[in-house]
Amino acid sequence: MVHVRILVVEDEAALADAIARGLRREGMAVDVALNGDDGHEKASITRYDVVLLDRDLPGMPGDELCKEIVASGELTRVLMLTASGTVSDRVEGLSLGADDYLAKPFAFPELVARVRALGRRATPAAPPLLTAGDVELDPARRTVRRAAGPVELTRKEFGVLEVLMSAKGAVVSSEELLERVWDENADPFTTTVRVTVMTLRKKLGEPGIIETVVGSGYRVPDAGAMKG
Repeated sequence: MVHVRILVVEDEAALADAIARGLRREGMAVDVALNGDDGHEKASITRYDVVLLDRDLPGMPGDELCKEIVASGELTRVLMLTASGTVSDRVEGLSLGADDYLAKPFAFPELVARVRALGRRATPAAPPLLTAGDVELDPARRTVRRAAGPVELTRKEFGVLEVLMSAKGAVVSSEELLERVWDENADPFTTTVRVTVMTLRKKLGEPGIIETVVGSGYRVPDAGAMKG
């Protein structure tokens, strides 16, 4: 599965925190906004794959924010959350441009399934396999092999390698890696990315496929896609 970036816009802080923690455990990068204005600002700055949006929000109303996101022309998908599950409310929410609708209270596994489904629609289809030399990464199965042998990676290591190999030789900055693989709570001044790249290089072995471009970031020079 391609890494999914989520924005939760929900004014009940305890619920927002529970959703965020649960989705992070599923390997997703999650940001939280507790009102419509903050949600609007975050959605304007960052390209999210899926926005979980409560309809009844302080500040900018959820309906208004939904219309703004839809009007932006981004591939961002909107999942409406609401305390009311009547048919008329569902129809109204979907007519605003929301992609899906979930009434509270909801079962968390159902929320995860819907977010994953929307995330697949928000992200252009990934090639079946990414390759660089004798390293092969399968985004669908979330596996990495080198010279036909499996390489065991953590979620973050896999995410970094997937972003670098998907860039097809282009340089990816540490800031971009933080944004795509972690979330806004990651401190940009920490050595998080450097340490993750270091352990990733160690696990992949020699010859190294990840180059450091001083002052710019990292790249995998001969990365490309091939049919599975």
